[in-house]
Amino acid sequence: MNQTIQLIKQDALRVKALDCINKLNLPHCDLGAGFVRNLVWDHLHQKPNPTPLNDMDVIYYDAAETDETLYLKYETQLNALLPDVNWQVRNQTKMHIRNGDEPYHDIVDAMSYWPEKETAVAIRKIDHYASENHYECISAFGFESLFNLQVSYNPKRHRDIFETRLQSKQWLTHWPRLKVTVY
Repeated sequence: MNQTIQLIKQDALRVKALDCINKLNLPHCDLGAGFVRNLVWDHLHQKPNPTPLNDMDVIYYDAAETDETLYLKYETQLNALLPDVNWQVRNQTKMHIRNGDEPYHDIVDAMSYWPEKETAVAIRKIDHYASENHYECISAFGFESLFNLQVSYNPKRHRDIFETRLQSKQWLTHWPRLKVTVY
């Protein structure tokens, strides 16, 4: 986790993105998925330049939110702050409906249903420290397999979803040292 935070602090775009989502003041709000995963895999592959992100997955957990389209407002606000990014904002209290799951209890529970275990990672800025940027990293499955260059099937999802994502995202082409783990 500490190594992940150090990598984030060295990436100007990621620091700026975390500053942007922090301004939304959303409860339990993190940037997840490829935002963290790709940075770690790039580092472990010693890539001189970061792999471009398709989007920035902003996840938050607000059980009191009733407006089904509020995420669009948040995406608009983020686009005003950092327009060259494809922002995807989702309240995880609602995502179980789309995914056909039981309601999620919190962000980590929601991430535990993501198709790959190494994707189920996220980070947020914590403001309550006066002078330094402090971050909190979370993961549904820990960080060991991420740093061991694994991409692991999550049995909470259909295996064909995992296989499709593995091919369509071309992870083995971008990061050839990855080991696919299906158990």
